[in-house]
Amino acid sequence: MIVSLNKTSLAEATKALCERDSDLAWVVDEFGVPPLWKRPQGFRTLLYLILEQQVSLASARATYEKLVAKLGGHPNPESFLVLNDDDLRGLGFSRQKTRYCRLLADAVVGGSLPINKLRHYDDEAAKAEMMKITGIGHWTADVYLMEALGRPDVWPVGDLALAVGAEKIKNLKARPSTDELQALGEQWRPYRAVAARILWHYYLSVIRPPPGGKPS
Repeated sequence: MIVSLNKTSLAEATKALCERDSDLAWVVDEFGVPPLWKRPQGFRTLLYLILEQQVSLASARATYEKLVAKLGGHPNPESFLVLNDDDLRGLGFSRQKTRYCRLLADAVVGGSLPINKLRHYDDEAAKAEMMKITGIGHWTADVYLMEALGRPDVWPVGDLALAVGAEKIKNLKARPSTDELQALGEQWRPYRAVAARILWHYYLSVIRPPPGGKPS
């Protein structure tokens, strides 16, 4: 049976982690149970995650919102493929991200990426399907698994905020490497995605709080 997190199971898993790890417990005591950070399943979220690669969240959001305004609604692969290079450049798409998003749209339309069936796959199988598409690497696939499919034990070691949060919370001498972060996460199985949310919660509350209020 494939498990998907909801607010209740997130709270239960957070409690279980806090009982075994005093550092995570401190974060939750200070800032509360982390948000679920749920995204819709499907093409639009994978496209949005591609936009988030290597740029600020604000920049990705601005580009995505321009795309929605241009199309008159959230993109689907067919509507996205109608736009030409000049259209996308005007919205803020780089040449590389234009290519990646087109490859994604083509794969969904052509059926080589069974995006609406990924919820039935286990973590590794779903990740492998997504990573067949050029432009979707470990981080993009991991965050999709966490936030669109709600998987409880995904550990996105390529995430900068996760590494910084772990460095601070665990009082490490330096930011952990990918291998070190992978090893660190082992102690939080089978709820590594919940531990990640707690570390993100710390990062967004202390390291890089958004201007004017709480993280969304």
